[in-house]
Amino acid sequence: MEHSKHYVIRGGIEGRERLRVLARVMHPGTIFLFDRLDLRDGLTCLDVGCGGGDVTLDLGRRVAPHGKVVGTDIDPVTLAIARREAQQQGITNVEFRLSDVRDGFETSEYDRVYARFLLTHLRDPAGTVKAFYQCLRPQGRIAIEDIDFSGYFTYPESKAFRRYHELYCAVVRRRGGDPNLGPRLPLFLRDSGFEDIGVSVVQPLGIEGEVKLMNPITMENIADAILEDDLTTREEIEDVIRELYAFAADHGTVAGVPRVVQAWGQRPTA
Repeated sequence: MEHSKHYVIRGGIEGRERLRVLARVMHPGTIFLFDRLDLRDGLTCLDVGCGGGDVTLDLGRRVAPHGKVVGTDIDPVTLAIARREAQQQGITNVEFRLSDVRDGFETSEYDRVYARFLLTHLRDPAGTVKAFYQCLRPQGRIAIEDIDFSGYFTYPESKAFRRYHELYCAVVRRRGGDPNLGPRLPLFLRDSGFEDIGVSVVQPLGIEGEVKLMNPITMENIADAILEDDLTTREEIEDVIRELYAFAADHGTVAGVPRVVQAWGQRPTA
């Protein structure tokens, strides 16, 4: 299975390195979301669109020793890296499967479902959340988090950032996604039949450190899609990347990730 054409951000080894940075930046907020899932020994969990498996491994540690976690993704390269790292870390209760979310899931197999930055890239995110509902057992819980680019900013204003913002949103929309999907998450859960729905917002920012690198790194990793869709030239992409790195290196600036909406809920008793 090739890295699916609908997905905007580069896969493979380069994409995996971006996901490492992203996982570290998002870790505090994702741990908050984990607490909404009541994770404990013995649960069976599904991490959809798991990428390099950083969250999958965290889930595996939380439901060990008797629980199990399945991570699914469309990128065979990052999955191979994830399997190797799980083995290196001695985490034996995780399994990584090559699978496209659009192909559906097994029915009523899981106690917990988690997905991060997945629905924003899909043409039918509401239908995918309905599929999540079906693969949960009664009283199973779900937690999802996704971006809202309309809440993305830097301080001070940056011409390069505005161009990156414009290009990212254009290429995601061109491929059927929604860069501002985040606020719709709790409504997806409600309309799919979930109960006890909660919602929160996180947005890591900084004046230094890895969080400020997310803009230039992401721009690098969407460059191929931008060029394929003929949205600009390689020269402009390189100029924007260079300026974003300079902005990140300046301790007099503030930068980070888009606004991230988190939502959670529970499938009712059958």
